[in-house]
Amino acid sequence: MKIQNDLILRAARGESIERYPVWLMRQAGRILPEYRAVRSNLSGFKELVETPERAAEVTIQPVDLLDVDAAIIFSDILVVPEAMGLTYQMVEKKGPWFEKTIRSEEGLKYAEFDFDIEDRLGYVTEAIRITNRELNGRVPLIGFAGAPWTIFCYMTEGQGSKTFSESRKILYTNPTLAHELLQRITKVTIQYLKAQIKAGAHMVQIFDSWAGILGKDQYAEFGLKYMNQIASAITEVPLTIFAKGAYNSVIEIAEMDCNTVGIDWNMDMAQIRQAIGEKRTLQGNLDPCVLYSSHSEIERLTNNMLNTFKSERHIVNLGHGVYPDIDPEKVKTFIKTVKNYEFKR
Repeated sequence: MKIQNDLILRAARGESIERYPVWLMRQAGRILPEYRAVRSNLSGFKELVETPERAAEVTIQPVDLLDVDAAIIFSDILVVPEAMGLTYQMVEKKGPWFEKTIRSEEGLKYAEFDFDIEDRLGYVTEAIRITNRELNGRVPLIGFAGAPWTIFCYMTEGQGSKTFSESRKILYTNPTLAHELLQRITKVTIQYLKAQIKAGAHMVQIFDSWAGILGKDQYAEFGLKYMNQIASAITEVPLTIFAKGAYNSVIEIAEMDCNTVGIDWNMDMAQIRQAIGEKRTLQGNLDPCVLYSSHSEIERLTNNMLNTFKSERHIVNLGHGVYPDIDPEKVKTFIKTVKNYEFKR
């Protein structure tokens, strides 16, 4: 099916574009009353993720309501550890919680990696198929997965953490276990992303939410090594790598076989462009808290950011996910400002 608005795909591939494409991480979610209405009829977040028709419905809402240039499938990075055998709960106002964790070789029984992806994660691929059917080619659909290091953190810590000290401790006390678990996660993640692509994802993104908690050398060994395996395996569609807080590793990420490098709001876009040149598209990187400002201030700061771009190889986004209490009208101002921006060729 021909995509009517393929701006984001062209930008990712470094092709000519008439304006910058724009979308938001976490755009399908709590900022929209329409999302809350759908979720109110279900038992909670997990049921929404696991019900393809409803997941497709909330995936499409930002396209209809916010006028973004891409949809991203409504799901969660933690469906991968659950498929591997480590069940989680999403606790309201606290986040994910795993009853069991993997901190020894014995725990690897909760890290299966040789199974049928469609059998355990078919609800995601079905949601992708439904979404594409309903979108009818209006915009591309983005698939995604968590990076192995971030998934490792949740599987070993059992919940969110300020320090992830349990996860990081394993890197020092049992690096063999760390590498074995990371390799298993990597194998499943590659299969999962390929299943999403087969189902109809037009591009995919890897989220490494906890990249910034490791030093440069440790991240090279326990993060980039496995992300590079994924990047080398995903050749069918454009790939974005977003490693939050990985200030010291942006150059190494740009050397991977990816199309786009996601940048968080603490990173200087102009400096990164100068460092990596034109070989990769950059995505980001407005501070999500800018959207608490007035409409005029959002417009000013968005334009300031756009003025720092020295290339057309950009996909506009926030430097992380949109916060749940942001006014959707402020999001619309951000999107309209990007769409009205004229290239200074």
